[in-house]
This record gives sequence, structure tokens and C-alpha cells, in this order.
Amino acid sequence: MTPQTPHAPQTPPAYLAGLFSLEGLNAVVTGGSSGIGRAIAGALARAGARVVVVARREAELAATVDELTADGCRAAAVSCDLGSREGVRAGAEEAAAVFGEPDILVNSAGINLRPPMGEMTDEVWDATMAVNLEAPHLLGRRFGPGMAERGFGRIIHVSSQQAHRAFVQSGAYGVSKGALESLTRSQAEAWSPRGVTCNTLVPGFVMTPLNARLSSDPERVAALAARTLTGRNGLAEDFAGAAVFLASRASGYVTGQSLFVDGGFSVH
Repeated sequence: MTPQTPHAPQTPPAYLAGLFSLEGLNAVVTGGSSGIGRAIAGALARAGARVVVVARREAELAATVDELTADGCRAAAVSCDLGSREGVRAGAEEAAAVFGEPDILVNSAGINLRPPMGEMTDEVWDATMAVNLEAPHLLGRRFGPGMAERGFGRIIHVSSQQAHRAFVQSGAYGVSKGALESLTRSQAEAWSPRGVTCNTLVPGFVMTPLNARLSSDPERVAALAARTLTGRNGLAEDFAGAAVFLASRASGYVTGQSLFVDGGFSVH
């Protein structure tokens, strides 16, 4: 019997790079200039992706890109209005022109307007749906088919606990995030047979500008922390590892899922 020559073992860095490296991939991250979106943009860039950060505020965009390029990352900014179809479409084309068609799309941009349901206006409803739901839909329609044609793609949405439970005036915001998770499953059904995974990250309570209203109430902040299993509220950087996983080749058999990054908030 001919003896078998053992394969040389992979070193840990080589093995991990094969699973999680994003080298050679292009990413577009909406809402990437602040909060969770900024943490995700930084994580993807530091994992090797070329990242286009899409948001409204030019000063925050510039600061984000400056930080990433100072770390040796490849990053660029696109300022656009995600609250209108014209703005989304123009922003998508501008983003795709920077490094090329994206392999990774992260929809983290969102607005959080929460009047009581009895005081809901058409303007609040329409604005919430436009940014939180329609923009991810339009960007998926623009980039998803191309990812499928190339045989690889990653679409990641950022949702909310209020997609699953009503509290602190969920209002239109909770509705938009529940629909966003349903959109994730529809996109997975459409494109996952051709290598495009579509998943959602579900935060707990995270101390970001989007949650400024709640963050200003120390008693509410403490109560929310006590509700988690970890005993603390979330930080934007808590999403870095999960985002890299969902953007990488390691997640090729994970699609249509909602991944809770919430310190156990949802099970306590």
C-alpha cells in the first residue's frame, strides 16, 4: 500500500484568511458614517474590502473615510439622499463607479421617527418607509442581479428589536424594520441559488445617535441594560465580527436569517 503524504497544515492566519478575508471585494455601506453603520464599514475595510460609505452628512463622511485611509484601508464616500427614489438611484450609480460593482451591500441607514400611532402623519410614515425599507429594496434591485450573475454576493440589512416586539413607541419604525426582515427572505429566495446570501443583523439597544432620545434617559438606559443577559447595552463595535462573517465566504450556507446581536436582550 502506498503511504499517503500528509497535507501541510494551514497556519492559523492562512486558515482564517480563507474563511474571513474580504480582499478583492467591493462593499457599499449605507449609513456608514455613524453608529453601527460606521463600525461595519470599518470592519469590512480592515478585513480587506474596498468600501464606499454612503450617507447624507458630508463632514461625517469625510471623517469616516479619513480614519479608514489613515489605517491603510481603501475607502471613499458618496453623499446622497436615501429618502427619495431619485437620490437612491443616483447614489447607487455614483457608488458603483468608485471601485466597481459591489460584491457586498450593507443597508444600515435608517431614520427613527416615533410619534404615537394616533399622531402618525403621512409625512412621518412615508419618510420612514422611504429610508428604512424602500432604499434597501431599490439598492437590492440595482446590485442583487449583478451579484447573482457573477456567482457571489452578500446583502446585509440592519434591523431592530422592534421588528419582533413592540415597545417604546415602535410606530412606523417597527413596521419598517419588520418589513425589512421580510425583504431579506424574499431577496434570499430570489438570489441565493446563485451565490448571493441575504441576511439581517438585529441589534439590541445600542448607544448610537439614532437612539439619542432614549440614551438621554439614564433610568431607561439602565433598565434596558438590566434586561440583557450580558448586563450591558450594545456598542457599535459589537457588530464588527458578525458583519465580517456575513460578508465573507464563511457564511456561504447562511441566508434568509436574522442574526441577533443583542447581548441576549431578545431571550431575557
